[in-house]
Amino acid sequence: MAIEFLADPVELAVWLGKPADDPKLLAALRAATRRFRGAVGHPMDLVPDDEVTLDGNGRESLLLPVWPTTAVDSVELDGELLVEGTDYSWSEAGMLRRLGCAYWPDRLRCVDVVYSHGFGPALDDIPQDVQEAVIDQARTMFTVVPGVQSRAVGGQSVTFGATAAVGVSDQWSKAVARYKVRTGSDV
Repeated sequence: MAIEFLADPVELAVWLGKPADDPKLLAALRAATRRFRGAVGHPMDLVPDDEVTLDGNGRESLLLPVWPTTAVDSVELDGELLVEGTDYSWSEAGMLRRLGCAYWPDRLRCVDVVYSHGFGPALDDIPQDVQEAVIDQARTMFTVVPGVQSRAVGGQSVTFGATAAVGVSDQWSKAVARYKVRTGSDV
Protein backbone atom coordinates (compact mmCIF):
# COMPACT_ATOMS: atom_id res chain seq x y z
CA MET A 1 0.00 0.00 0.00
CA ALA A 2 1.32 3.43 -0.92
CA ILE A 3 2.32 5.92 1.73
CA GLU A 4 -0.35 8.63 1.61
CA PHE A 5 1.89 11.58 2.50
CA LEU A 6 5.63 12.08 2.08
CA ALA A 7 5.73 13.99 5.38
CA ASP A 8 4.02 13.77 8.73
CA PRO A 9 0.79 15.78 9.14
CA VAL A 10 1.59 16.20 12.85
CA GLU A 11 4.87 17.95 11.99
CA LEU A 12 3.09 20.26 9.55
CA ALA A 13 0.44 20.95 12.20
CA VAL A 14 3.14 22.14 14.62
CA TRP A 15 4.46 24.59 12.02
CA LEU A 16 1.01 25.92 11.21
CA GLY A 17 -0.52 25.88 14.69
CA LYS A 18 -3.47 23.86 13.43
CA PRO A 19 -4.77 20.41 14.36
CA ALA A 20 -3.20 17.55 12.37
CA ASP A 21 -6.63 16.59 11.00
CA ASP A 22 -7.42 20.10 9.68
CA PRO A 23 -8.86 19.58 6.16
CA LYS A 24 -6.94 22.52 4.65
CA LEU A 25 -3.68 21.31 6.25
CA LEU A 26 -4.23 17.79 4.88
CA ALA A 27 -5.13 19.17 1.45
CA ALA A 28 -1.92 21.22 1.37
CA LEU A 29 0.17 18.19 2.43
CA ARG A 30 -1.59 15.97 -0.12
CA ALA A 31 -0.96 18.56 -2.87
CA ALA A 32 2.71 18.97 -1.89
CA THR A 33 3.12 15.17 -1.86
CA ARG A 34 1.53 14.85 -5.32
CA ARG A 35 3.66 17.69 -6.60
CA PHE A 36 6.87 16.07 -5.33
CA ARG A 37 5.95 12.67 -6.76
CA GLY A 38 5.16 14.30 -10.08
CA ALA A 39 8.40 16.27 -10.09
CA VAL A 40 10.55 13.19 -9.47
CA GLY A 41 8.49 10.98 -11.79
CA HIS A 42 7.84 8.11 -9.36
CA PRO A 43 5.95 7.48 -6.11
CA MET A 44 9.02 7.37 -3.78
CA ASP A 45 7.53 4.49 -1.77
CA LEU A 46 8.56 0.89 -2.21
CA VAL A 47 7.64 -0.49 -5.66
CA PRO A 48 8.12 -4.26 -5.90
CA ASP A 49 8.76 -6.05 -9.18
CA ASP A 50 8.87 -3.00 -11.45
CA GLU A 51 9.56 -3.93 -15.07
CA VAL A 52 11.74 -1.62 -17.18
CA THR A 53 13.31 -1.86 -20.60
CA LEU A 54 16.63 -0.07 -20.90
CA ASP A 55 18.82 1.01 -23.75
CA GLY A 56 22.29 -0.48 -23.82
CA ASN A 57 25.08 2.07 -23.76
CA GLY A 58 28.18 0.16 -24.87
CA ARG A 59 29.63 0.47 -21.37
CA GLU A 60 30.18 -1.81 -18.40
CA SER A 61 27.43 -0.20 -16.29
CA LEU A 62 23.81 0.84 -16.72
CA LEU A 63 21.84 3.01 -14.35
CA LEU A 64 18.42 1.81 -13.23
CA PRO A 65 15.87 4.65 -13.41
CA VAL A 66 14.87 4.75 -9.72
CA TRP A 67 16.87 4.14 -6.57
CA PRO A 68 17.37 2.84 -3.97
CA THR A 69 17.34 -0.57 -5.52
CA THR A 70 16.19 -3.16 -3.00
CA ALA A 71 16.21 -6.25 -5.24
CA VAL A 72 16.92 -7.27 -8.82
CA ASP A 73 14.75 -10.23 -9.70
CA SER A 74 15.78 -10.73 -13.31
CA VAL A 75 17.86 -9.23 -16.11
CA GLU A 76 17.40 -10.27 -19.72
CA LEU A 77 19.65 -9.22 -22.56
CA ASP A 78 17.96 -9.61 -25.94
CA GLY A 79 15.57 -12.14 -24.37
CA GLU A 80 18.33 -14.23 -22.74
CA LEU A 81 18.15 -14.48 -18.95
CA LEU A 82 21.40 -13.38 -17.30
CA VAL A 83 22.74 -14.85 -14.05
CA GLU A 84 23.40 -12.58 -11.07
CA GLY A 85 26.98 -12.91 -9.84
CA THR A 86 28.14 -14.40 -13.14
CA ASP A 87 26.78 -12.06 -15.83
CA TYR A 88 25.91 -8.99 -13.77
CA SER A 89 25.88 -7.43 -10.33
CA TRP A 90 23.87 -4.55 -8.90
CA SER A 91 24.04 -1.96 -6.16
CA GLU A 92 21.54 -0.16 -3.94
CA ALA A 93 22.46 3.01 -5.85
CA GLY A 94 20.83 1.48 -8.93
CA MET A 95 23.97 0.51 -10.81
CA LEU A 96 23.69 -2.60 -13.01
CA ARG A 97 27.18 -3.79 -13.96
CA ARG A 98 28.24 -6.47 -16.45
CA LEU A 99 30.79 -8.96 -15.16
CA GLY A 100 33.53 -10.94 -16.82
CA CYS A 101 34.95 -8.18 -19.04
CA ALA A 102 31.57 -7.83 -20.77
CA TYR A 103 29.76 -4.66 -21.81
CA TRP A 104 26.13 -3.84 -22.39
CA PRO A 105 25.53 -3.63 -26.14
CA ASP A 106 25.11 -0.19 -27.65
CA ARG A 107 21.52 -0.91 -28.77
CA LEU A 108 18.14 0.50 -27.93
CA ARG A 109 15.67 -1.45 -25.79
CA CYS A 110 17.86 -4.54 -25.40
CA VAL A 111 17.89 -4.93 -21.59
CA ASP A 112 14.76 -5.95 -19.64
CA VAL A 113 14.96 -5.71 -15.85
CA VAL A 114 12.53 -6.64 -13.09
CA TYR A 115 13.57 -4.89 -9.90
CA SER A 116 12.23 -3.45 -6.66
CA HIS A 117 12.99 0.10 -5.60
CA GLY A 118 11.99 2.94 -3.38
CA PHE A 119 11.56 3.77 0.27
CA GLY A 120 9.15 2.24 2.70
CA PRO A 121 6.93 0.76 3.85
CA ALA A 122 6.57 3.46 6.54
CA LEU A 123 6.73 7.24 6.48
CA ASP A 124 9.86 7.05 8.66
CA ASP A 125 11.62 5.39 5.70
CA ILE A 126 11.17 8.46 3.47
CA PRO A 127 14.44 10.47 3.41
CA GLN A 128 14.55 13.46 5.73
CA ASP A 129 15.38 15.91 2.91
CA VAL A 130 12.24 14.85 1.05
CA GLN A 131 10.11 15.21 4.17
CA GLU A 132 11.54 18.68 4.85
CA ALA A 133 10.96 19.83 1.27
CA VAL A 134 7.37 18.54 1.29
CA ILE A 135 6.63 20.17 4.66
CA ASP A 136 8.09 23.47 3.40
CA GLN A 137 6.01 23.29 0.21
CA ALA A 138 2.85 22.38 2.14
CA ARG A 139 3.42 25.32 4.51
CA THR A 140 3.70 27.63 1.52
CA MET A 141 0.60 26.15 -0.13
CA PHE A 142 -1.36 26.48 3.13
CA THR A 143 -0.30 30.06 3.77
CA VAL A 144 -0.07 31.75 0.39
CA VAL A 145 -3.01 32.52 -1.85
CA PRO A 146 -1.98 31.50 -5.38
CA GLY A 147 -0.92 34.44 -7.52
CA VAL A 148 -0.76 36.85 -4.56
CA GLN A 149 2.69 38.22 -3.73
CA SER A 150 1.62 40.73 -1.08
CA ARG A 151 -1.44 41.45 1.00
CA ALA A 152 -2.45 44.54 2.99
CA VAL A 153 -5.12 44.46 5.69
CA GLY A 154 -5.80 47.59 7.70
CA GLY A 155 -2.47 49.16 8.52
CA GLN A 156 -0.43 45.97 8.05
CA SER A 157 1.16 44.64 4.91
CA VAL A 158 2.71 41.22 4.25
CA THR A 159 4.95 40.41 1.31
CA PHE A 160 5.55 36.74 0.61
CA GLY A 161 9.07 35.49 -0.11
CA ALA A 162 10.59 34.19 -3.32
CA THR A 163 9.22 30.69 -2.73
CA ALA A 164 5.67 31.95 -3.10
CA ALA A 165 6.50 33.89 -6.27
CA VAL A 166 8.64 31.17 -7.88
CA GLY A 167 6.76 28.17 -6.54
CA VAL A 168 9.59 26.08 -5.08
CA SER A 169 12.52 26.54 -2.73
CA ASP A 170 16.15 25.69 -3.34
CA GLN A 171 15.72 22.84 -0.85
CA TRP A 172 12.84 21.48 -2.98
CA SER A 173 14.86 21.76 -6.20
CA LYS A 174 17.81 19.89 -4.68
CA ALA A 175 15.60 17.10 -3.33
CA VAL A 176 13.85 16.71 -6.69
CA ALA A 177 17.19 16.62 -8.53
CA ARG A 178 18.48 13.93 -6.17
CA TYR A 179 15.46 11.60 -6.39
CA LYS A 180 14.16 12.14 -9.92
CA VAL A 181 13.91 9.31 -12.42
CA ARG A 182 17.30 8.88 -14.04
CA THR A 183 17.94 8.35 -17.72
CA GLY A 184 20.75 6.61 -19.54
CA SER A 185 22.44 9.97 -20.03
CA ASP A 186 22.96 10.18 -16.24
CA VAL A 187 25.76 7.54 -16.29
